[in-house]
Amino acid sequence: MITRLTRLLGVAAVVAVAWLVLSPGTAHAAPHASTAAGLISADEETVGPDSSASPDASPDASPDESLFDDEDTTGSNQGPAGPGGPAGPSGTDGDSTVNINIDGLTDKPSSSVTVLLLLTFLSLLPAIVLCCTSFTKILVVLSLTRNALGLQQTPPNQVLAGLALFLSLFIMAPVLSEIYHDGVQPYLDGDATSAQAFEDGMVPLRAFMLENTDDDEIELLSNVADRPLPETAEDTPTTTLIPAFILSELKDAFIIGFIIFIPFLIIDVVVSGALMALGMMMMPPVMVSLPFKLLLFVLVNGWGLVITALVGSYG
Repeated sequence: MITRLTRLLGVAAVVAVAWLVLSPGTAHAAPHASTAAGLISADEETVGPDSSASPDASPDASPDESLFDDEDTTGSNQGPAGPGGPAGPSGTDGDSTVNINIDGLTDKPSSSVTVLLLLTFLSLLPAIVLCCTSFTKILVVLSLTRNALGLQQTPPNQVLAGLALFLSLFIMAPVLSEIYHDGVQPYLDGDATSAQAFEDGMVPLRAFMLENTDDDEIELLSNVADRPLPETAEDTPTTTLIPAFILSELKDAFIIGFIIFIPFLIIDVVVSGALMALGMMMMPPVMVSLPFKLLLFVLVNGWGLVITALVGSYG
């Protein structure tokens, strides 16, 4: 038994020594063979029948030198062209003059100036309507008519102001038309300056105020201001004419209001006397007279009479 084990160990030792001696040689031989085969295949691909190398090239020339020669010859003839620079001016041979036509540019006022004047006019419009038109007189007469009827807030103030405004536009329509044609339109067309347009536009308005202003008011304001009396009514300064016109309008409005108050006052006196005769002293006479006032005002078409009188006073 021991002899067999000794033999097996000896055989194993011999096999191990043989494997250690033979395995390094085979391991190094295989890579060398594969490397040589790869190099041979690479040379066959680069230097093959389809190669672009010239047949006239010398066998001593290296492949790198032939490639550089090919790049030099092709690059010098077929390279991309660079960008072209901008062309310079042609000089003074051509027509280099520039003409700017501004004819008609300053003939008419600019839109900005027109808007500025319009905004200024709108800011002064309430004062112009109250002082230079028939608005004040009409509004005062309508208010007195309402008080004569014994009504406190009927019709409302807004209704009376609106009625007075549109009646004023109705009365002032010819004057406004003349102001537009004589002053505004020439200025917009560029035929008149702003000062000339203002003077021409004031002529119809001054004529309207002079026609409806009494000489007594003009004389009164001239004396109050310690100014000499104008020789004619047309020579009256505008600063004197406007307050004189307002005073005349208020005087005429109070006269019309007095005439309107008379019939309603008679109705109040009759009703109060009847109540005293009946012994009904505790009953307010206004409660009894108001229906009779309204009935009388409707029967005689009171609003129509008042408006007719107002419009006729400017005829």
